[in-house]
Amino acid sequence: MIYDFSQIEPKWQKFWQEKGIFRAKMDYTRKKFYCLEMFPYPSGRIHMGHVRNYTIGDVVARYKRICGFNVLHPMGFDAFGQPAENAAIKNNSDPKDWTYKCMDWMKVELKRMGFSYDWERELATCDPEYYRFNQWIFLKMMERGLAYKKASSVNWCPSCETTLANEEVIYGGCWRCHTPVLQKDLEQWYLKITQYQDALLEDLAQLKHWSDRVIAMQYNWIGRSSGVEIYFRLENSDTIIPVFTTRADTIFGATYIVLAPEHKIIEKIKDKILNIKEVSGYIENAKKKTRLERIEKDKSGIELKGIKSVNPVNNEIIPVFIADYVLMEYGTGAIMAVPTHDQRDFIFAKEHNLPMRIVIQPGLDDESILSVDSMTEAHEGIGYLVNSGQFDGSRNYPAKEKIAQWMEKKSIGKITTNWRLKDWLISRQRYWGTPIPVIYCLKCGVVGVPYEDLPVKLPEKIKITGEGGSPLSKVEEFTNVKCPKCKGHARRETDTMATFIDSSWYFLRFCSPRFSEAPFDKNEAAYWMPVDQYIGGIEHAILHLLYSRFYTKFLKDLGLASVDEPFNKLLTQGMVLKDGEVMSKSKGNIVDPDGIIKKYGADTLRLFILFAAPPETELEWNDTAIDGSFKFLMRVWRLLEKADDKAPSLELLRRLHSTIKKVTEDMEGGFKFNTAISSIMELVNEIYKADAANKDVLKALVILLSPFVPHIAEEMWHSLGEKESVTCASWPEFNPEFLKLDKAALVIQINGKVRDKIEVEVDIGKELLKDLVLSREIVKKWLEGKPIKNFVVVPNKLVNIVI
Repeated sequence: MIYDFSQIEPKWQKFWQEKGIFRAKMDYTRKKFYCLEMFPYPSGRIHMGHVRNYTIGDVVARYKRICGFNVLHPMGFDAFGQPAENAAIKNNSDPKDWTYKCMDWMKVELKRMGFSYDWERELATCDPEYYRFNQWIFLKMMERGLAYKKASSVNWCPSCETTLANEEVIYGGCWRCHTPVLQKDLEQWYLKITQYQDALLEDLAQLKHWSDRVIAMQYNWIGRSSGVEIYFRLENSDTIIPVFTTRADTIFGATYIVLAPEHKIIEKIKDKILNIKEVSGYIENAKKKTRLERIEKDKSGIELKGIKSVNPVNNEIIPVFIADYVLMEYGTGAIMAVPTHDQRDFIFAKEHNLPMRIVIQPGLDDESILSVDSMTEAHEGIGYLVNSGQFDGSRNYPAKEKIAQWMEKKSIGKITTNWRLKDWLISRQRYWGTPIPVIYCLKCGVVGVPYEDLPVKLPEKIKITGEGGSPLSKVEEFTNVKCPKCKGHARRETDTMATFIDSSWYFLRFCSPRFSEAPFDKNEAAYWMPVDQYIGGIEHAILHLLYSRFYTKFLKDLGLASVDEPFNKLLTQGMVLKDGEVMSKSKGNIVDPDGIIKKYGADTLRLFILFAAPPETELEWNDTAIDGSFKFLMRVWRLLEKADDKAPSLELLRRLHSTIKKVTEDMEGGFKFNTAISSIMELVNEIYKADAANKDVLKALVILLSPFVPHIAEEMWHSLGEKESVTCASWPEFNPEFLKLDKAALVIQINGKVRDKIEVEVDIGKELLKDLVLSREIVKKWLEGKPIKNFVVVPNKLVNIVI
């Protein structure tokens, strides 16, 4: 009996589509379940990372559907972005044509995998009907002061005359032409995400079903720090340099301060800097580095000779440095350095032969006393304050608050809260993105495009070279417009929005993707939201999730969304590896899903992906294992030859109901797909041991398999006489009566090593069990008359004799 997956899989894919099996509609009589995987960028072909992500989501959606839930499981494309422009430059093609061609390819591949998507809800973020509402939301933010423009420093290639994303800067040069990249101030659009910083931080407590790792990443990125802004004055001047610190307890040990190279004070005091030529060279060199390089590379710096500062707590005159590891966007752009109690400062001070003073001793006895000369690293732990004026002898951490209050009382500092989170820069000097709906008029100033004129559409068939700034700035019919207010001559904004905008609310649009009056129908969203299960890569654990949370909160404030948080449960799946490395074209270790589907079928690929490793961990590709998955499915298929109506044995019923229990627990208990599949495999083995395969047992098996391998399950379901889709069946329930055993097989261990097995009555008494075990010849042999220290019993499972 041959299973021809090449014929059967397309047959059921067509059946599901024609019958509208996965079409979702609001139904208040049923409990809803919204399952969503992060939608893909249409790069042309799906890869194994896609396959894993979407297979995991499909299992969840199919399981919930068969359990009776009203399931929403949509799919679309995150279609704007730089790769389309790069392809247009390389192939002299139109980004729109390239993108839609890629989407068509990917849709074919996604459908071949048998994913249970409601394709009627498909959306693409490059569709004007979608990005119209990107612009609508932007205008609402402008009205509320949340969208604004200011000058900011960006990566700039002077040759290509364009901004570059951080990842496009390779070893300090442009990825395209290798010209050294500069930092340049440009007028850019921002969204005031910081207005929601308290809610973004505090509402993390609501996310009970997110991993601790992701919560920590969000928490640290938002980065609320309570501390003191200390006022360091320049020597012989009234000029103040504010420094934020969370370690007020170490202020008496601050022996120099460090400024970011971009700090505005440098321009004001440049005439007093004796080594201004060297300092200017250092600043220019810092501009060529990315933020990541500045933070992670070796810590360099240069002293501003002729410039000194005053430590306000002890009036000590201390040197002033600039260093590229200090960034303007963190804190005040200036830090105080305490070399004895901060390792980074310790290394820097050693390299520059700077003074150090201990202000925290780990103990006050002679054996605990530290000295500067003997220190090989900073003491960053707790202890007692020394060399700290009236605070000497205090424990350092309790003294933080007292020192902060003392500084505030003396007006040399201010207790404050600092945030790592900064407003969101959304301007891009690119073509393939959402046009920012703003018009500049000499008379009226900055004017938002009227809502009735949305969407501001991208002009089509324009030349894209990757040089000379935004391509839109060269299209006169796009830039030259009438002012909506005074009707005078005006010009249109030529920047486009960052593509993270597109993915910050798409999950809401899926609730009513054809709604034309607003971004989404709030009644539909009230029914479907929040997303019950969200699935995607750990690389999106910060920005995409943070921006989505921000947008949801803003849209709730508008009265559109009804939830505070968009995603109830979150799974970040592991990567797919081959030969221990992440699959990539450059490494030549790509496994093409198409080739696997053609050779084995989609169900085999799905089964391997799910069985090889738990979803949260990395998955190592294994050619032998994929073959094993195929053989197992063929073994399942051949059970149809054994199908009959004979009553199943008691042992088979016990195995069936224990399998139902195990699979249900694994599905409900959090993505334990590999162990669920393992228990199904054991059930298949048990069926083969029987003389025949009872049809009801086989039907239960098929239902258990259907979320994992839907095509073969559907074919077997109908072969067993059923007319409706297996997705319309009910998930089986286990009968606890069948789980009660008369006898139990116990493992006998001696000092933890298995030496024998014994079958006994269930719940046998310990003394009788001990007598039976010790009377066995093999046990006597291993004991050799040695005294027994302990006789450990795990009821109905094992005995361990400790000698």
